[in-house]
Formats: sequence, structure tokens, C-alpha cells
Amino acid sequence: MFSKILIANRGEIACRVITTAQKMGIATVAVYSDADRHAPFVRMADEAVHIGPPPAAESYLLPEKIIAACKETGAEAVHPGYGFLSERASFVEALEKEGIAFIGPPPGAIAAMGDKIESKKLAKEAGVNVVPGFVGEIRDTDHAVEIANEITYPVMMKASAGGGGKGMRLAYSEKDVREGFEATKREGLNSFGDDRVLIEKFIENPRHIEIQILGDKHGNILYLNERECSIQRRHQKVVEEAPSPFVTPKMRKAMGEQCVALARAVDYHSAGTVELIVSGADPTGESFYFLEMNTRLQVEHPVTEAITGVDLVEQMIRVAAGEKLEMTQEDIGIDGWSIENRVYAEDPYRGFLPSTGRLVEYEPPLAGWTNDGSANGRRGVDGVRVDDGVFEGGEVSMFYDPMIAKLITWAPTRDEAADLQIEALDRFRIKGLGHNVDFLSAIMQHERFRSGELTTGFIAEEYPDGFTGAPADDAWLRQLAALFAGAEFTEQVRARQISGQLNGTDNPPSRWMVRIGARDFDVLLEEGGAIVDGESVRGTWDWEVGNRLAQVTGDNTMTVQIERIGVRWRITTRGASHEALVLPGDIAPLTAHMIEKIPPDLSRMLICPMPGMLVKLHVAEGDAVQPGQPLATVEAMKMENILRAEKEGTIASINAAEGESLAVDAVILELE
Repeated sequence: MFSKILIANRGEIACRVITTAQKMGIATVAVYSDADRHAPFVRMADEAVHIGPPPAAESYLLPEKIIAACKETGAEAVHPGYGFLSERASFVEALEKEGIAFIGPPPGAIAAMGDKIESKKLAKEAGVNVVPGFVGEIRDTDHAVEIANEITYPVMMKASAGGGGKGMRLAYSEKDVREGFEATKREGLNSFGDDRVLIEKFIENPRHIEIQILGDKHGNILYLNERECSIQRRHQKVVEEAPSPFVTPKMRKAMGEQCVALARAVDYHSAGTVELIVSGADPTGESFYFLEMNTRLQVEHPVTEAITGVDLVEQMIRVAAGEKLEMTQEDIGIDGWSIENRVYAEDPYRGFLPSTGRLVEYEPPLAGWTNDGSANGRRGVDGVRVDDGVFEGGEVSMFYDPMIAKLITWAPTRDEAADLQIEALDRFRIKGLGHNVDFLSAIMQHERFRSGELTTGFIAEEYPDGFTGAPADDAWLRQLAALFAGAEFTEQVRARQISGQLNGTDNPPSRWMVRIGARDFDVLLEEGGAIVDGESVRGTWDWEVGNRLAQVTGDNTMTVQIERIGVRWRITTRGASHEALVLPGDIAPLTAHMIEKIPPDLSRMLICPMPGMLVKLHVAEGDAVQPGQPLATVEAMKMENILRAEKEGTIASINAAEGESLAVDAVILELE
């Protein structure tokens, strides 16, 4: 067994690998850029080596710096995590030349499976179902259009070396192909150094199922059941679960055996994942097709660990050290249900725009990784596990993935695992940048998610006009009104206690007017609850003025985040933030005279919705434009975003130039 390993990664996955290595008694080495100098993974490792400035191309993506760090510290092996160098065959070969072990598959398997075009050929030869499409070099846009027309629409254009949702475009027409083909090539080149593109048929009502593979160097290969990752946004996974609510035992066996055959065809060892697309329109479950193989550890591996009891990182290390797997296929079972939500630095209330910056406040629902390398367990504490790599006061940098944390829950049933997600999401405290916690909670509560009727179009279909918060019915609003009134009453009691004014004749009133949005509620507080608009709301809460969280027990048992915002209160819970003005009931009529501010009309301006670079201007001053016409392309987080005209007009002025870095809300151009 190795005595020391180096982790060629950062963030939560570096913390994850360090934790298992230290549990095994293996010393660890971290490498870090300037941006990560104070990151938790650097503190957790036994040693740390600085490897360059923040851009990954000048630090984490340089094999020579990783190898130099191994030599400097005496590390015998490298665990790559995911992303960065994890699927670069040339890196593995360079390590082998230096006598350094790679904790992952052999370079031949990485090369074969890392190329989407070649991997489809190999999959077909191995007897794996493949999606109809064109496998070969695409000369130019006209050739791409010709291919798409032959396959028939809709088609998916993918960067051959792509992954993580980057370099992918869905096309429903020739127009979409002509608009998106060159952008797909550019994203492939910018993110992966390879501008080749493949085109394949897009499966209607698709479900994204993946099979976890684990093999050793002695010819033993197992499948550790499946994960479902159908809930995605722009091809980036948002929610993952194991097992899948769609997969039957017969499907699981057929999928698993095909994926093992593919792994065996490339002499695979270590952990890997074969991604499949399944037609949700086929009730037999037999319509599943190979998408790609990820020759590395997946972001969503914790849900597999939770239901199988297998520590995948430990097995990867043991396999790399030459050990045989001690388990057989018959040993792999399914115990309970696990769900993972990815907490991202993005603002779902503003079209999911990236939101980088400082974490002014960060408090997960329970402690995740700690400086001594301990974690909160395979199934967490009471079924809740947090994998993160950030800290309060730290930066979520524009240079790296915007993930803040992974929230994993485990329970005997799917509904119980989802309920745990809702409860834990309510306890996340994140301030300083936008985040998607409300959105994740809304998904967990969504009737369609609960039914298991999922497709990769779930988010687009259920939130076609964007996200505005989880819906609140009348009963829920009455509960909130009671909480708002209770907060105001509690604060006034506290203030009068401090001032010494509280006595039998100077108590705060019991009747309040609570305005939530445009709606007013009459609230009469009483022992054990309240009367809201004539309806009884039962409940008590454990809260002191100044605390961030309140625990509510009653008609709806829940955790809420509560804070004073000027003269208003804000309560955040169950996937939405609600603000309210609370006034004593006897002066409530005065609110009818309050002036409401009218927001300015920004419809004639094209405003940059995120920090990024202006890659291309599609128009010039004086051009007439129509609704839907591309105006500008902005690159953020290595993905290109086409900004389109919302109305008809003429370009009056252009305020930015191609290549310019733009701040959020910067005005790119104006229409007459």
C-alpha cells in the first residue's frame, strides 16, 4: 500500500480523497493555486505545494507541476479527483515514466473512452446499444446541416472531448445547427483543447441513467447498480439519486452486464461510470443507449456509497496499489435510497446566472469536512451528509466550478430521503452571493419529482418562465403570517425587557396586520398559535431575537431562516423567501396610503446578465432587429451564452467591445 499520495485537484473532491486516505493511514499532499491558498483542503492535507496562479491552465492543468510536486514531497501516487487532468491519458503516461502510480484507469482506457466518437465505435463492437448518429469528422457547418437532416431532428451536437455539460447544443432545425455548430466547436476547443463535434439523434422523453463500474487489475469488474441524473439544467446535473425510480431489476441486470462488457473491452480497472440515455416513453425499459464513459470518480458518487456501503475512493486506492477486489457481484446490494443535490453559486431568480464572490456567511446544515480529515460519515449524521470545500469568508472564484457543496441524504425510502433534503436545505445559511437552495427545495417538493416521472427536460418543462420560488398555498401563507406576527411580537417584548418598560399595561399588542406581497392578513396571536383571517393556525416556535434559525412545531413542523430587513421581516423556508410588513392591527388602515415604487423600464437595453467576456457582437449601430435575434455572445464559466433581442427595434448605441470583460448588469447596447 502507498505511504503517501498527492491529490491533483481542489475543493470538495480534494477534501473527499484526503479524508479516505487519512482514514487508511496514508499521508496526503495537496497542490493549490493562489486562489486556493486558504482553502480547507490545503489545511486538511499533511503537506501542500503551491503550483501557480488562479487560472487552471496555469496551475491545475499543468502535468509538469503535478509531477514536480510529487518528486518534491515523495508522493508515490496521484489521485486526480474529477475534472482537470483526471481523463487525460498523456498525464497518466507521464506519471508512469516517472514511476508514479495513477489512482485511476490505464491510459489506453482513458483515451478510448474519452473520445466520444471512438468510444461509440468501441461500445457498438462490445455489444452495447448506441444512439443513432454520425460517427466521424464533420468538415464544416454545411456538412453538419447535411448530417442533421439525414438523422432527422431533433439532434444533439456535442464536443467530442466534452463533459460536464459543456460543448453541447440541442438543435430542432437547420437554423439551430447553423447558429450553434461553430459555438459548440469553440466551447470544445476552449474547454478541452479539441474542436471536433459529433451529432446524434436526441431521444424524446429521455432519462439519464448511469452505471457505476469498479474493476481491479486482476480481471474482476463489477457494476454497483445505477444512479438517475435526469434532472439537469443545460446538460449539467442538478439532482442525482440511487437507485432510479424507473429502473427494474431486469433493466439493472441488462444495463450492468453491457457496461461491464464495455469496460472489459478496454481492459478497465478502477472506478468509472457508463452513462446511458433511456427512453422514458418505452415502458419495457429496453430502449437504453450508450452515451459516454467517464473514466474517473463522478461528482455524484456519494449516493452509490450510501446504498451499497462501498467507499469508492478507498477501492480506487487499493486497486491502484495492485490489490484484488474483496467483493463479488453477489455482494452488491441496494439498502435504502439516497439523493444528492448540488448547491451552486448561481441565482435561479435571475435565470440561473453565475454568482461568484465572497461567502460573507456560510453555514451548512451540519459540519462537513474538518481540518483533521474526519467527515460526517458515508450516510452522514441522521442520514444527512455534506461534502464541501468552501469556508465562510472565502471566495467562490470565477476560475473554477461554481459548486458550493453537495448535500446527500439517505433514508429507507425515496420520499423520506427527499423530506430530509427539504429539512437540510432549510438549514443552509449562505450570504454574499446568489445560490440555488430555494430551487433545490422546490424540486424536492414538486409533485412530478415525487412521482418519479422524470426526464432530462424536467426543469425546462416545469419552469418554462424561470423560477420565482416554491409556490405557497393559502394555508401556507396563513402559517407564514402567524410567524411574521410572532417575530414582531417577540422583538418588541425583547426591546421592552431591555428598556425596562415591559409591564402589565405596556405589553405589545396581540393583533397585527401582516402584508405579504400585495395581500394583507389579520393575525390574532394566542397561546399555542394564532387566528389568521378567522382560521386557526396551531404551532409554537423556538426562537430568540438575533438568532438566524427558528424551529417551528405545529400544523407544519419546519425550520425557517428569519431576519430583519429594514422595517420588514424576511422568512426563508421550503424553497422561497417571503418578506412582510408587520403593523399593529389598529393602525393597519394607514398602509393604504403607502407609495409603491415603480421599477424603471429596462426593456430597450441589453444588459449583461452575468460577469463574463463579450465574445461576439452580432449587430452594429443602426441595424434593425427582430425579437429572438442574436445580439451578443457572452462567455462565463467557459460556456457561451447568446443574448437575444426581446423586442423589435433599431440599435441606437453599442457600449461594449468584443473581448471586453463585463460586470453583471453592464449595458451592452441600447435600442431606439
